[in-house]
Amino acid sequence: MGRMRENPRYNVISMRISDAERETLEMIMDTTKKSVSEIMREAMELVKARSVEMGQKAA
Repeated sequence: MGRMRENPRYNVISMRISDAERETLEMIMDTTKKSVSEIMREAMELVKARSVEMGQKAA
């Protein structure tokens, strides 16, 4: 049985990407030594921060 985690992740999301996007992703993985999941989590946080920032400018 697997170990208990403080913040378990049960949800899986898949997406289709082009060959060029795959090459870019692999380059980012090689450069940062991060997994696809880690990179996508970071990207999500960046988009979230940008949308919050834009929301503040509109106010």
